[in-house]
Amino acid sequence: MATFTRKGSTTRQRIIEGAAAEIRERGIAAFRLDDVLTRTRTSKSQLFHYFPAGKEELLLAVAQLEADRVLTDQQPMLGDLASWPAWQAWRDQVVARYLAQGQECPLQTLFSQIGGRTPGARAVVTELMQQWQSEITAGIRRMQDAGEMRADVDADRAGAALLAGIQGGVVVMLSTGDIGHLEAALDVGIDNLRADGAAGRPVAH
Repeated sequence: MATFTRKGSTTRQRIIEGAAAEIRERGIAAFRLDDVLTRTRTSKSQLFHYFPAGKEELLLAVAQLEADRVLTDQQPMLGDLASWPAWQAWRDQVVARYLAQGQECPLQTLFSQIGGRTPGARAVVTELMQQWQSEITAGIRRMQDAGEMRADVDADRAGAALLAGIQGGVVVMLSTGDIGHLEAALDVGIDNLRADGAAGRPVAH
């Protein structure tokens, strides 16, 4: 990615956020660069300065913004998984986030336009999943350090399994509108972690 001045970076971010707002409000089918220029008070030359490849490059940047929001919307709970009440609070935050989003997924909408299997799109999804799993895994390790979970639990595999369950629940919700599968994936996944609580201690419920 090109290096911009602080002012340039601010302008570029304004264009990305304006494009994201246009897509959320109007949908991808009605998305036009002219509307983004009007909303963000930028010129066409500015837009192509920051996004030389035009619309596709801008849409990929919007996809990255929406991917970042997936994690931002889970904070500060996701970054503070250091007790069982904290895990429950994160669980509730994830459910609330997807209830608020509904069946219209900005990332899915964008990938339908730019191609979900393109290298850029794959990179966005890969980074999102890696960061998400890393946060969950860090929470498991905090529990191990606090003596709330056995040290021999494979934190990476446990984090991967919980994230896979979440993703499956999200897919079902986007297809059917039923949040129950996502709730079940979170509840069962966290209960499985509780079952791996510290040896010799009663499992808290």
